[in-house]
Amino acid sequence: MAIPHVAAIRSNNSAVLARFPPFFQQLAIVIAATAPFAAAHAEDADIAHIEHNLRPPVAIEGRPVPANTLAESMRRLHVPGVSVAVIRDGKVAWARGYGVAYAGGPAVTPDTLFQAASISKPVTALAALRMAETGELSLDADINAAMTNWKLPPGPSGATASLRQLLSHTAGTTAHGFAGYAHGAAVPTLLQVLDGVKPANSEPVRIDIAPGSIERYSGGGYLLVQQALVDRSGKPFAELLASSVLTPLGMDNSTFVQPLPTALAARAAQPHDAKGAPYAGGAYTYPEQAAAGLWTTPSDLARFAIGVQRSVAGQGILSPEMARTMLQPVKGEHGLGPEVEGEGASRAFGHGGVNTGFQNSLYAFTEHGDGAVVMTNGDNGFELARGLMRAIAAEYGWPANQTVMRTAQALPAAQRKALEGRYRIVGAGDFEIRQQKGQLMFSAHGAAFEPLYAASPTVLFVLSRELELHLTRAGRPRGRLVSGAFDQPYKRVK
Repeated sequence: MAIPHVAAIRSNNSAVLARFPPFFQQLAIVIAATAPFAAAHAEDADIAHIEHNLRPPVAIEGRPVPANTLAESMRRLHVPGVSVAVIRDGKVAWARGYGVAYAGGPAVTPDTLFQAASISKPVTALAALRMAETGELSLDADINAAMTNWKLPPGPSGATASLRQLLSHTAGTTAHGFAGYAHGAAVPTLLQVLDGVKPANSEPVRIDIAPGSIERYSGGGYLLVQQALVDRSGKPFAELLASSVLTPLGMDNSTFVQPLPTALAARAAQPHDAKGAPYAGGAYTYPEQAAAGLWTTPSDLARFAIGVQRSVAGQGILSPEMARTMLQPVKGEHGLGPEVEGEGASRAFGHGGVNTGFQNSLYAFTEHGDGAVVMTNGDNGFELARGLMRAIAAEYGWPANQTVMRTAQALPAAQRKALEGRYRIVGAGDFEIRQQKGQLMFSAHGAAFEPLYAASPTVLFVLSRELELHLTRAGRPRGRLVSGAFDQPYKRVK
């Protein structure tokens, strides 16, 4: 005879139990009573394993995958605080905080606020798409039609930009990102930022390449979306986002108000540089709210991801059609807000975020309810967040976001010697290749050297990130550097 389902026992329905012999009644009651403790114990074991299994993005086939503990990684990368939330079966399964909000300050908890940085963009996109569904905005009309207090000057050949293009970074607009404003610095208005007028510390937002021609990341494009949302709704941006996205999704620990209100400041993590030193005066202010201005927690960002998952399934705040539009790449990896990758069960969406002293990662699957969010208060936090994300992926058997295993081969001494030197990437700085005891070593932007391996005589790679150097020919000091959607030529300069 089958044992009654635990859910039936928890319903305290005596009629269910009465159908079973006394022995099974007693056994079922014991199972029902101990199930929560067993589940909690299993969850604690999962979390402990994740905390001791941070994994690299790339590893060598045939060798053990190196793993670091979360505590070791926080010390090595000088990240004072980390917060994580894990999504399983469409729910926030667990959330934990590690380290401190700032030196001498309180411990990080799941309710500690962090700056989301560029993860603000997909949250903003959700608000814009909700307005598009009601007809208040058009995805494909000139964005100027939605703005009354500012107009985007025409680009080359009189080009204009649409909401679809702005959300997918295909509008040809300038201003990649924003530095923020330190405590005590004058903070510009949104209109001053759009025109690059002091005290704004960024370039004007303009169209300088043909809209729709390429994908080029533009935080500036999201400021046009911000202005359009404000003008069309007649509400301050933070108020509009609260009513259209944050409140409906239960993101009760989130706000786009900049700077953070005093009442919430006591719950906020403070930013730290790459050496773990706090930034003077605390968190920077970002009037570029749509691009970088959200304060939130991993659990709230998990609720955002769950809201998108539910919308795809027809149970969310977007229609399934609009949710699928949101998650359809336009060019490259960007949909309307999130970055999107994979197919089938591996189909996933997410976004990274980097503000001064805050680095974060969100990743969730489209067709099933799993995912995670990691937030940190250090300038080296992205490496840690990605390592922790891969540990979560390994623990729960995700179909993606795992360590990539690669084969490596030895290069002749003459080719190794020929590759030594300093190289310049078009528009993206320098890197250097050296030899140490016969091992090629790689350093980008003055960072510490790390081993450089050969997949073939013309393809080299590192383990710290998915980055490849493609040589035009074996031993030639020129080629292309490829990392995800980034693909730029380089040549030796010294």
